[in-house]
This record gives sequence, structure tokens and C-alpha cells, in this order.
Amino acid sequence: MAENGKPKTKLLDELEKGPWPSFVTEIKKTSDVSPMCDDLLGQLELSYEERKGHWKHGGIVGVLGYGGGVIGRYSDVPEEFPKVAHFHTLRVNQPSGWFYTSDALRTLCGIWERHGSGLTNMHGSTGDIIFLGTKTDELEPTFAELTAAGFDLGGSGSCMRTPSCCVGPARCEWACYDTMKLCYDFTQAYQDELHRPPFPYKFKIKCAGCANDCVAAAARADLSIIGIWKDDIQQDDAAVAEYAAGGLDIQKDVCDRCPSRCMNWDGKKLTIENRECVRCMHCINVMPKALRPGKERGAAILIGAKAPIVQGALLSSVLIPFVPAEELFETMKELISRLWEFWDEYGKNRERIGELIQRVGMANFLDAIGLDPAPEMVTAPRDNPYIFFQNKDQK
Repeated sequence: MAENGKPKTKLLDELEKGPWPSFVTEIKKTSDVSPMCDDLLGQLELSYEERKGHWKHGGIVGVLGYGGGVIGRYSDVPEEFPKVAHFHTLRVNQPSGWFYTSDALRTLCGIWERHGSGLTNMHGSTGDIIFLGTKTDELEPTFAELTAAGFDLGGSGSCMRTPSCCVGPARCEWACYDTMKLCYDFTQAYQDELHRPPFPYKFKIKCAGCANDCVAAAARADLSIIGIWKDDIQQDDAAVAEYAAGGLDIQKDVCDRCPSRCMNWDGKKLTIENRECVRCMHCINVMPKALRPGKERGAAILIGAKAPIVQGALLSSVLIPFVPAEELFETMKELISRLWEFWDEYGKNRERIGELIQRVGMANFLDAIGLDPAPEMVTAPRDNPYIFFQNKDQK
């Protein structure tokens, strides 16, 4: 039921209470720009009342020449909410590191207010700019204005999804390689794989400049490029002493929280057994003025993460322990071609590459793509109680 032209949203109104921002409030604000938002609220209220979703997948929609970038969305109660009978979503390829000028943001908002609901999501889980809600006959005009403004659609469907990255050396002193350049190079190199889905299922590439992993690559990406260093942590003993004098409990807050227990504090000097360091960044995050990544920088290549959709969630496994920063792009192009060739041949429909590795086994997978096993690939070393080492076996 509507009141003063606006839908009654008794249940949705509850989501506006409390200290946190509410998507309901934002949709209500946007309803002054687009009448689609009133029907959107009405249908959502109905879903809350009936405890049932009212969106259906009514078929494939897109723009000419592209197999991805548009996600079709139709209402199953179009007679009741005609303004959202179609409510398609567009994924727009974001700039590397999510850097925008104010003019670019105004341009994007203007395009979407003219052709869609005005609702955006900055940004989706893969990184894209998300345009939420438009009609089928507005897809081509929206695409035409986007490309005229220098933007392109991102990936959707069984394709290489839009590569994303952290801000890297543009804003972060911990970055071990140029994440934005690598992300941009991938985007340009794999236009066909991005726009014309050729794979068994989706494939995500994320570039993180260090192990802080601000793009959640290790948990979300099929291929993660995580910045690390190969040599010793750079250490300033005078700055360590300043942290101790300032009240930091180095033993408790640094050494005891080191996952590999590679650090020792004797009350005066911090000692690091760098051979045991796993480059987790914890000590550097706690004492940034005293510790820094080493000088021999590059990235570790991880594979196989995914969220729990078809099967359960997976975290990444190490594939290549270290690639020097200056060799990353060429090395990754060669590796990606091997990964895609094997996955395309043996992957099942809607099977992510991590699930394929689980099915065939890491040993068979490595053999197929031509990589030798390395100790860093072992997910959880030293935890098998059925293997015992005698002194005579140790050399």
C-alpha cells in the first residue's frame, strides 16, 4: 500500500534505526531522483513480509559485442511494481586503485541518473563500479555514454572478472611492486577474456602490494599476487628502543604474536631470524618507524580462493613463492596461459580453478602446468602425527 505516492515500508523502516548507515535511507533519498526507487522499496518490503525474494533470472541481457558486464534482473511481480519489472545491473570497470577525479564521479552519476535508478555501489566485491537497476532498452544508451566518457564494462559470467588492486606505491609505503600498473596491464592484455566469457566459470585476479592484502585477494581471488620481499627485514635498532621507551610491550605485542616465532626481544635488542619469517607484516604494522620490508621485492603467487557458492569457501595456496617485481608481468602472462589451458580442458561447468585443484590433486595440477613442487606450497607443515623422524634420519 502507498501513502502520498510513497510505499509503506514498516519493516524496512526498522533498518534505519540504530547508529549505522542504512541502505534503506539511501534508497529513499534517491527516490527523489528516480521513481524506480519507490517500486524497489515496495517490492523489498513485500519480500520482508513474505520472507521470499521476488527477483527472477529472466534470461541473458547485454550490449552488442559483449558477453558480460550486464547482470539481468527481472521482477516476478511486475504488475504490482511495474517500474522495476526490469532492474538490470551494470558492472563498470573501475580505475586501478579506485582513483577518481570529482569530474569523473559527476559524469558517472549523471549517466546513471539519466538512464537508470541512480543507485550505485562503490564498489562491488570484485572491485567494479556497480550501477543498480535499469531497463533493457536503456542498456545500449548507457553503454554508449560510458564509452564516450572513457569507461568500459567490467566482467560478469564465466569470464576473467575485472582485475582489481590496492593503491600500491601511489599511497602506501609497504607496497613491494606496482600494483596499479600490473592491474592495468592485465586489463588491457585480456580484453577478450574479460568481455566474452570463454571459461568453465569465473576467474578473479587481485593484486595486493603486501601481505596486509587490502583487496582480500588471499580469500577471494582465483589468482592472487601478494607483494613480499626476499631478503631481510630492514631494522632500525634506535627506533625499536624508542618504541620500547614509549611503552610498547615488544615481547607481548610483537614477538609473542609472530606466527613463526622468528623474533626475540631481550629487553634491549630485537633479533629476527629472517629465514623463519613468513612476511606476514604484523611486526612492521606495529612498529612502522623501526621495521620495513626488505629491499629485494616482488610477489608471491597464490591460487584457488573462492567464496562459498557452489561448494565451500577456499583460501589460496602458494603456487610460486617469489617472483621479482621487474619480472612479474611476463611471468604472470606465461603462468596464466598454462592455468587457463588446463582449466579450460578439464574444468567442469561452474567449477572454479581451486575446486579443480581439489578434485585432481595439487601434484597432478603442478605436473600439468609444468611447475615443480616447493615447500611453500604445503598448506600446514609439521602437523602429521603419523610421521616420525629419528635422529639417524637427520643430517
